[in-house]
Amino acid sequence: MKLSELRIGDLTAKIPIIQGGMGVGVSLSNLSSAVANEGGIGIISGVQIGFREHDFSINPIEANLRALGSEIRKAREKSKGIIGMNLMAAMNNYELYVKEAVKEKIDLIISGAGLPITLPKLVKDSNTKIAPIVSSAKAARIIINSWLKQDRLPDAVVVEGPLAGGHLGFKSEELLENTCKTLKQLTIEVKELIKTYEEKYNVKIPIISGGGIRTKTDMEEIINAGADGVQLASVFVPTIECDAHENFKLAYINATHEDVFIIKSPVGMPARAIRTNFLSNALENGCEPIKKCYGCMPKCEADKIPYCISVGLINSVQGKDGLIFSGANLESINKMTTVKEVISSFID
Repeated sequence: MKLSELRIGDLTAKIPIIQGGMGVGVSLSNLSSAVANEGGIGIISGVQIGFREHDFSINPIEANLRALGSEIRKAREKSKGIIGMNLMAAMNNYELYVKEAVKEKIDLIISGAGLPITLPKLVKDSNTKIAPIVSSAKAARIIINSWLKQDRLPDAVVVEGPLAGGHLGFKSEELLENTCKTLKQLTIEVKELIKTYEEKYNVKIPIISGGGIRTKTDMEEIINAGADGVQLASVFVPTIECDAHENFKLAYINATHEDVFIIKSPVGMPARAIRTNFLSNALENGCEPIKKCYGCMPKCEADKIPYCISVGLINSVQGKDGLIFSGANLESINKMTTVKEVISSFID
């Protein structure tokens, strides 16, 4: 199959691959710039991005805003390619982080984990492209119709299937009973919906599909189903360029099928994670009382959740025992590699 360029508005990626945003701190300037340099679109995760800042524990918002700008600028120094940012719609101070990314002239903002209804007004009068993450045609319709009321259509739509990592847009029962629609089915349904908007408004809205894509054959199947590009995330973790600690990467390499399972995240959504001592202890016994809240999510009841999601994710990315999100089917991810080698396996 001959792969076409991926065009999102006036942005053109030589290869139709977007690197999925992975937080906390897994995909920052190093990984995103490496993917952009290979002709794809690199994505920085904005979730608790300031965790390495000296004042993060006392001023998390200021630390995050400072680090957000810094990571974008560092990515720009390392690459002339397309750099985007993933920002969770459900997190606290979402609007502040979006505005800061726009101020730094980020090329693209991808937003999921909730409905990013306010995103169009936050990027108004900028060149920043916007794309919602959806897991159904119904969700896509709701978001697009709400954006139309703000005189904006999405520049692209990211479809995430049930095999994706981190927080998922499906019910826990569907995931556990394996009754979710496949990524291919979801791609076809969203494609049919998007066609109606493309015809009505005479525009092109590319679809990027992701979740469990591990091989060139997987990618070709999804593109044949109607996707204009694919989103890859887990395959980029065990690369030299990934921003996470080596122990984090080894967790992916060593994980078996039984180690990857569905949990209920403290934010109230189902999520896919790798079994760790931290996670097993938290789910079975509950962790120690949460002493410090970093204000990452609204309405967090620290006395009722088994662990702090920020602490779990920050610990793991620094190489300690913590919370590690991942996609499904990690069996084929079994060695340390490079971004160039990963992309070559999909396009050569």
